[in-house]
Amino acid sequence: MSKLSHIDATGAARMVDVSAKAVTERTAIAEGFVAMAPATLARLETGAAGKGDVLATARIAGIMATKRTHELIPLCHPLAITKAAVSFEPRRDPAGIHVTAEVKVSGQTGVEMEALTAVSIACLTIYDMLKAADKAMRIERIALVEKTGGRSGTYRAAARARAPG
Repeated sequence: MSKLSHIDATGAARMVDVSAKAVTERTAIAEGFVAMAPATLARLETGAAGKGDVLATARIAGIMATKRTHELIPLCHPLAITKAAVSFEPRRDPAGIHVTAEVKVSGQTGVEMEALTAVSIACLTIYDMLKAADKAMRIERIALVEKTGGRSGTYRAAARARAPG
């Protein structure tokens, strides 16, 4: 494993100095899954959730979270995000919603944390909007799927680590 960049020589946490890094196009895609009872999925799909449009609300929450990641994760840099997209795909086996976020920036540091934060908050919003119907929902397999740009280049997750479906 390479040296951890957020730890200084004494072992103290620090924000990484990215001032000498080149500005490059960087992208990250993350995913997660909200597992739920088939009846809960049916309520979501028919608009019978009771709190409004679950997925529209979760999409906005995920995008908002992308832009505020630096306020939530202590050592993240504030970034001028150029793209933040959150999408959803209902799944039947197992029943639930597959959540994907794609984030882009032209900058000196990557957007992996922003994509992961978008997915996390979108999943939590789905849970919040449906919890009256199904408190047993589970948020699963939040993970980085892909990242491009920067010194470390491209990363793609192995298929076995991916969310269901």
